[in-house]
Amino acid sequence: MTGNDRHQAFSSVLQQHAGIVFKVANTYARLPEDRADLAQEIAAQLWHAWPKYDTARSVSTWMYRVALNVAISHVRVQALRNRHDAVPLDEDLHDMAGALAPDHESEQHLRLLQAFIARQPPLERALLLLYLDERPQREIAEILGISEANVSTKIGRLKQRLRDEL
Repeated sequence: MTGNDRHQAFSSVLQQHAGIVFKVANTYARLPEDRADLAQEIAAQLWHAWPKYDTARSVSTWMYRVALNVAISHVRVQALRNRHDAVPLDEDLHDMAGALAPDHESEQHLRLLQAFIARQPPLERALLLLYLDERPQREIAEILGISEANVSTKIGRLKQRLRDEL
């Protein structure tokens, strides 16, 4: 494969699955400019890892894995810089939620869910993102590098915490 072919193939994959990059960036970065920077860093790391991508595996699984690793590293660096434990809920996310939740009650539930997700440690946040994206437990396990049983247990505990808090 020539350099140009490789670039074309990567661009096509990135366009097809751009939603993964933006979902992860929106989940892990608070401010719009931070989200843009994180999305750009994710795209750069995907390009860097592209030559090692195994075409026998799911491209979305590979993208989630790279994107979540970049995002979790981003959160750790931000935490060291800011010495904050949680990422506050961003008002811009409310606007996005408004498009999906037409009534006030649904919008309120979505805000509570977003606030709950923002308070979780990076790994649990990734788990919730993938679970809410309806990824199979097998794929979540592969992306996060944990067993399916561990995914099941963690999802069960997160659901219980969510029920207790909401």
